[in-house]
Amino acid sequence: MGSPEANTRAAYRHFLAIPTRWMDNDTYGHVNNVVYYSYFDTVINEYLIRQGGLDIHDGAVIGLAIETFCQFHAPLSFPEVIDAGLRVAKLGRSSVRYEIGLFQQGSDTPAATGHFVHVFVERVTQRSTAIPEPIRVALAVLQVA
Repeated sequence: MGSPEANTRAAYRHFLAIPTRWMDNDTYGHVNNVVYYSYFDTVINEYLIRQGGLDIHDGAVIGLAIETFCQFHAPLSFPEVIDAGLRVAKLGRSSVRYEIGLFQQGSDTPAATGHFVHVFVERVTQRSTAIPEPIRVALAVLQVA
């Protein structure tokens, strides 16, 4: 994910505020590691639905996660609101690699960084297909060099 500067708040193109929930905390008093992936999934799919027109219920094309990664830098805990930053590192014909940064509100450095790869497939056949044009246009806005 590059140098530390590449992961500051300014390096992300889209943000979504996500409130932590009581159930997100583990017995150690911080957000459990598996919940970070839920935050990743939330910022990505919120963007695809609102900006790209992804129809998660009846659309002919859906995105399937084929790779995920998370690196933890600082703890998060309830009650906090997290700013989830999103950018696109690679936009292919049928796949996209998102990069995500999770920030405590007011912080310029991320508490966690990671990536998520979607392959777009036909819902019925589950075969790889081109990213639909409205989604591609929305993703191009988030692309970084």
